[in-house]
Amino acid sequence: MTTASRTRAAVAKIDPIWERIRAEAEEIARNEPLLGSLVHAVVLHHDSLEGALSYRISQKLESPEMPALLLREIADEVLACDEGVREAVRADILAVYERDPACHRHVQPLLFFKGYLALQAYRIAAHLWRAGRRDMAYHLQMRTSEQFGVDIHPGARIGKGIMIDHAHSIVIGETAVVGDDCSMLHSVTLGGTGKEDGDRHPKVGRGVLIGAGAKVLGNIRIGDCSRIAAGSVVLKDVPPCKTVAGVPAQVIGDAGCEQPARSMNQQV
Repeated sequence: MTTASRTRAAVAKIDPIWERIRAEAEEIARNEPLLGSLVHAVVLHHDSLEGALSYRISQKLESPEMPALLLREIADEVLACDEGVREAVRADILAVYERDPACHRHVQPLLFFKGYLALQAYRIAAHLWRAGRRDMAYHLQMRTSEQFGVDIHPGARIGKGIMIDHAHSIVIGETAVVGDDCSMLHSVTLGGTGKEDGDRHPKVGRGVLIGAGAKVLGNIRIGDCSRIAAGSVVLKDVPPCKTVAGVPAQVIGDAGCEQPARSMNQQV
C-alpha cells in the first residue's frame, strides 16, 4: 500500500463522512470538468470538513464590509474550539442525505444546498452570540439572510441532525428552541405573537416534522415526534406524537410513525 493510500485509509477510519465527500468530489471533477475548479476550491484543497466548510461559508457571506479572509478566520476559530458545532456539521449532512430524496451524495449539501449552508452559518453565529460577540453574530445573521433567504437569530438554540429542505423564507426567532433530528420545509416561521420581550418563541421537541409554510407562533411547546401539516398556523401546545393541521391548527390524529422527521411523510 502506498503512503497516500495509507493516509486515505486512516482518514476514512477517523472521519468517514469527510472521506466520502472527498471521493464524491473527485468523481464530480472527473465527470464534469467544468466544475473541477469549484470542487477543488471547496473540497479537494482542504484537509478536513471544517476547513472546507469555513471556506465555503466565507466565500458565500463575504461583502465589501467583511472580506472572505476575515470571515474564514472567524469560522476556523469557532470550528476549532467547539466540538458541538463540529458534531452538528456532520449530523446535519447525514440528515440531509438520509431524508432528502433529491440528495444522492454526501457532498451535495456542502456544494449546493443553501439550507445546509445557512444552518452552519447560524451555528457559527450562535457560538459568537454565546461568547458575547453579539455584533459579529448579528452581522452573520444579516448576511445569511441576504444570501440564503434564511433568517435565524443567533440566540436561537437548534439541535443537531437538522434538515431544512429548500430553505427559502425560513424564519426562526431569538428564543426559539429546536430539538435534535427535526425536519422542516420552506417558508416555516418559528415566531412570536407581538412585541413583548423575553421568552416568546416556540420550543420544538426532538424528531418533529414541520411542513412547508407552517407558522408556529408564541412561547408554546411542540411535543417530540409530532407532525405539523403544511400551511398550518399553530398557536397552542402540540402533544407528543400527534399530527396537527389547519388555521388555527388542531390535533387531527397520531403522527403516523415513530419518527416523522425521518420518514418525511407529509400526508395527513
